[in-house]
Amino acid sequence: MQNSEQSLVFFDLETTGLDQSCEIVQLAAVSGGHSLNLYVVPRCRMQRGAAKVTGFRVRRHRLYLHRQLVLTNSLREVLVSFIAFLQMLERPLVVGHNIRRFDCRLLARALDELDLRAEFDSSISGCVDTLLLAREMLKDRDLKSFRQENLVRELLGVDYKAHDALEDVRALQALYSVLQPTPELIHRHRFTLDTMKNKPAVKAAKSKVACNPPQQRPLWEHFRKTVKLTGDKAEEHEEEPKG
Repeated sequence: MQNSEQSLVFFDLETTGLDQSCEIVQLAAVSGGHSLNLYVVPRCRMQRGAAKVTGFRVRRHRLYLHRQLVLTNSLREVLVSFIAFLQMLERPLVVGHNIRRFDCRLLARALDELDLRAEFDSSISGCVDTLLLAREMLKDRDLKSFRQENLVRELLGVDYKAHDALEDVRALQALYSVLQPTPELIHRHRFTLDTMKNKPAVKAAKSKVACNPPQQRPLWEHFRKTVKLTGDKAEEHEEEPKG
């Protein structure tokens, strides 16, 4: 599933909104069978659109997801846990969808605020945005959108619970195993928190695109099955207080 020479960590955030001043509500990461999923009570209000899409609500300094109370940690605890997860994998490549323009910028701001930036930077080998990879690798396909949900539907043939960071990273890991970008393509798109605002590298030569390699079939077939099982599960929950 993952290149033995380079560990991969798939990462996503859910936030209070879509602007650069919004705050982290959920951070999730997955690498193979290892996963991390943590929640934070944000200091600012959830924007209406974000609350509608994600299902998060804050009431009386408690965080609810679809009316179910969730356990939370401080932002520092979440970031320290994420760094520890990365260090366990010996300087992995951090992979996410649209992270160059959004998630990584919010992450960098939070790391700077808590003086954790240097520790994070030394724990990874770089970052790659699958949105930019997919645009280059699949440019000849007649896709309506390069949003992650659409790519998963088109390439894996499934729908999943998008806008939940843990489900997003699980889906992205399966999607990446189908895309299988070449080392040259990954190198060209690699960036760091220091270089993420630079203009992404322009394609210099025609890349060989491998899509749907036979040896990757078991992972995304497993994802197809688990997505359905997860979606069918009923969850007991604590009711959100009114008002």
